[in-house]
Amino acid sequence: MNEPYTLAVDAMGGDHAPATVVEGVAIAAERHPGARFLLAGDEARLNPLLERLKRAGACCTVRHAPDVIPNDAKAAVALRMRQASMRVAIDAVAAGEAQGVVSAGNSGALLALSKIVMKTLPGIDRPAMAAIMPSGRGDVVMLDLGANLACDARNLVEFCLLGDMFARTVLGLPAPSVGLLNVGSEELKGDECLRQAADILRRTHIAPQFYGFVEGHDIAAGTVDVVVTDGFTGNVALKTGEGALKLVGELLKQIFSSSLSAKLGYLLARPGLDQMKIWLDPSRYNGAVLLGLNGMVVKSHGGTDAAGFAHAMDVAVDMVTHRFNERLREGLGRLVGVMAEARPNEVGPNEVGPNEVGPNEVGPALKNAPGGN
Repeated sequence: MNEPYTLAVDAMGGDHAPATVVEGVAIAAERHPGARFLLAGDEARLNPLLERLKRAGACCTVRHAPDVIPNDAKAAVALRMRQASMRVAIDAVAAGEAQGVVSAGNSGALLALSKIVMKTLPGIDRPAMAAIMPSGRGDVVMLDLGANLACDARNLVEFCLLGDMFARTVLGLPAPSVGLLNVGSEELKGDECLRQAADILRRTHIAPQFYGFVEGHDIAAGTVDVVVTDGFTGNVALKTGEGALKLVGELLKQIFSSSLSAKLGYLLARPGLDQMKIWLDPSRYNGAVLLGLNGMVVKSHGGTDAAGFAHAMDVAVDMVTHRFNERLREGLGRLVGVMAEARPNEVGPNEVGPNEVGPNEVGPALKNAPGGN
């Protein structure tokens, strides 16, 4: 994509906004000289920051938005806050003034506002939240991570298509392998929904890439490039992985500080440990994406630093410059025939159940989604 493009930024969302956001935009501006940024937020606080950070000031336009959606606000409340920075940024994408939006604000509000204001792409029943995670073989894409607590076969098939295209766009993989997360790898394992989804996938254009069922340990092992599951399971798996990494870090600290010989061992092992720290740096994996909407939506972790926010901006730039949605529409067109042939109860539209995310509510898992406040 050679023509100029614009990203809208919720400049007031996040624990350390707007300073961290503007500093992150400045880093992104250095990496992507062709990009323009529309900052939605309080002019009185943003203008002095842009005057100090000249590189950001040269490529940013400020759109005044006096309100900020609180981290604990429900989606129904957020929908009424039309002058909030997040809403103003999303409106800019819906109006065609920007191709994508990046926010470190309230996850539930971002999902609800994006779905209602932008709408989903034709052929997509529900958007999914995807993110990149580390594994033993390199980066892995996982979705859904909390946007949809319960899914039917149609949703899982759509998520596989979304994940396939995301891995091609962001990771640069020509034919990423795709797996459905299950309690076992055997074909008879799992519930009827999973088995139906697997059967449909074997009839789609991504059938050669479909690995089949994968288990929890396959995520860290990197058995497949794309791991697909419902939002409830995905969010639990994500938080379990984050907790395990934190535990390993704490145990290493205890071990290497337990004695003089252990401290000497640390000095010998330090180069390798420093490399591992770089590989597992949370800022490298900051930037979960809401896939399947009429516009790119990237969610940054609310507590990230400027480098982490810049990485979320990088993800948005990749999605826009590689024309993710245009390429996705082509894939959806090829999928229509297979979906139409499937039995109605396999792929019928979902009704929102009591534990799922409706247009004006936020499911409990979504509040803790990646980067979620």
